[in-house]
Parts: sequence; C-alpha cells; structure tokens
Amino acid sequence: MSIKTDHRLLYLKVIEKLKTDIENGTYEEGEKLPSEFELSKQLGISRATLREALRILEDENVLIRKHGVGTFVRTRALFSSGIEELFSVTEMIERAGKKADTVFISSVVVPAADELKHQFKLPPNGEINVVERVRTADSEPVVYCIDQMPATFMPAESQHKYLSMLEMLEREVGKRVMYAVTTIEPLGFHERISEILNCPEEASLLVLKQMHYDQNDEPVLYSCNYFRADKFNFTVVRKRL
Repeated sequence: MSIKTDHRLLYLKVIEKLKTDIENGTYEEGEKLPSEFELSKQLGISRATLREALRILEDENVLIRKHGVGTFVRTRALFSSGIEELFSVTEMIERAGKKADTVFISSVVVPAADELKHQFKLPPNGEINVVERVRTADSEPVVYCIDQMPATFMPAESQHKYLSMLEMLEREVGKRVMYAVTTIEPLGFHERISEILNCPEEASLLVLKQMHYDQNDEPVLYSCNYFRADKFNFTVVRKRL
C-alpha cells in the first residue's frame, strides 16, 4: 500500500504507518519485518526514506534491528520496576499479576572464593551455598538466578521452602535485607541460559549483580540474576543535586 498521497514528510508517514500496523496486529511482538527491499516496495518509498523511519523507530524502542538478521518488533516488557526500589524477583512477578514459581536447578556448598570470603567476613576455610534456580511467571521462565550466601545461612530443610531468598533470610536467620549495591550489564545471546529461558534469537539478557546488606549493614547475599530483556524493564529516577 503506497503512502505517497499524504503530504507530510515521508519518513513521518512511514513511522505512523508502521506503528499503526503494529497496533492492529499486522506485525506482532517479536515478529520479523519484511526486508528493506520488500517493505519499501510495499510502501512505495525509497529505501533511504525507509531506513530513516526504521532508525527513529529503533530509537523509540518500537523496533530492534540486528545486523545481518533483520528488523523485529520489540516485545513490550511485562515487568517494570524502578531500580532504586529493592524488590525480590517474586514481588516483581506478582506485582505484574502473574503467578511466581521456582524451578530448582542445583544447590551446593563449596569453598568461598577469596573475594566473597572477604566480603562475607568468612574464616579461611569458609564455605558458601550456591543456589541456581529458574524463576517463572505463569509457568513461563523469565529469570535465571544464581544466589550465593554463607553456608550457615541456609538450613537444608529450607532450600525449597521459600520462593524469595530475601524472605528466607529474614525468617530463618533474622537477616532483613535493607538495600543492595547493584551493577547492570547487558548480555547478548547466552548459549546455555538463553536456551533455558526460551529466549528468541533477537532477545538479549540483562544481568543484575547485587550484594545485599542487612539491618546491620552486613553483606548477606550475593546474587547474579539473568533477566530476559524483552520481559523486564528497569528505570531509575535521577535527580540533579
């Protein structure tokens, strides 16, 4: 369908047309758009005009373009959270109206690495419990979690009792997590974790590495969580001082 009869700037008309097509389901979330050649032919425009429209739509997070693969409709995030607020993964899923659950992968006690031994103030022979889990929302895998804490913090009978490690720490050992120091790293397709989370090829991961501190400012939990970037959206409020 040609759009040249409209007298606005051509690339703006292309943007509006593609947004309308996405809204009415012509192109669904995660779907790959036709090639530039096919799409420019359908719309009756030059490829240069199309590229400008696609560039703007990518800047607006409507589309995602993968070099050598194609252009895809970006999947809207199901879960959104302000990064300045500390929520457990369970809380984030439930706040979106989904049922949170856990698939346990493994739980092992190993000698603590030097860095964690220092941070947790463990003795020279100190050990940590490493728990790997997949968190699900309405049975769909959305987060891969690796949690590490001093081995004495997790009684064996409690490993499968709680969905939230924050809740487990508070109820079992009296450690109430008050804040976390967080770093966020983008990650492309991960051969193992992306497959476990059923990520489409165009979906990337967001890795949140967090050291959690209790009411006494003591570190109690180090977590490395792999979030599906097409399912989660993190925001931060920045204030000028």
